[in-house]
Amino acid sequence: MIAIDGKTLRRSHDEAKGKKALHMVSAWAAENRLALAQVAVEEKSNEITAIPKLLRQLALSGCIVTIDSMGTQVKIAKQIVEDDGDYVLALKGNHGTLAKEVQETFDLAQAEQFAHVQHQFYQTVNKGHGRLEIRKHWMIDDPEYLAYLDPKGRWKGLRAIGMVQSERRIGQQVTQETGYYLLSLPERWNSLHGQYEATGALVRSVSPK
Repeated sequence: MIAIDGKTLRRSHDEAKGKKALHMVSAWAAENRLALAQVAVEEKSNEITAIPKLLRQLALSGCIVTIDSMGTQVKIAKQIVEDDGDYVLALKGNHGTLAKEVQETFDLAQAEQFAHVQHQFYQTVNKGHGRLEIRKHWMIDDPEYLAYLDPKGRWKGLRAIGMVQSERRIGQQVTQETGYYLLSLPERWNSLHGQYEATGALVRSVSPK
């Protein structure tokens, strides 16, 4: 599992010299908690242009690459698959029609209790330190649904869409969150849930500040 994450380095700016804070895009080996590579984002650029450069430094064959919504781009998905990797790409509102259609697909499927929809589901429960986390995972890998969402085949290797609904309870406080994803690896989805959900915590704990 390789997690791609962008961070702005604290205290890296110099107002007197007009120097902006340095923003880095890093690749982390999730299981080993090791930084594999880093690329600085140029001042007049963004993560979208830095991520392909970072991926070119990595051996992606047989690896799962997770990227937040900024890196969910057609060209980046193509690069990962052509380098013999798999992807889990987050979808958010900045992906316009696709994000909306994926959400509506799951809303409709849930309303009909996933009847006649080729899908997978499982639930995980984690307890500890006064915290309870319940995560419900759904994946739709029905070819008809995928053809509707991506009729021109722009997303190379797309084999499923995913949804994760998480609920966290700490004392009387309850927070809920829903995430949507594009995946190229449905047959490995069941082995993915712990790794992908751990990615955010991993990056926050080991990436440079």
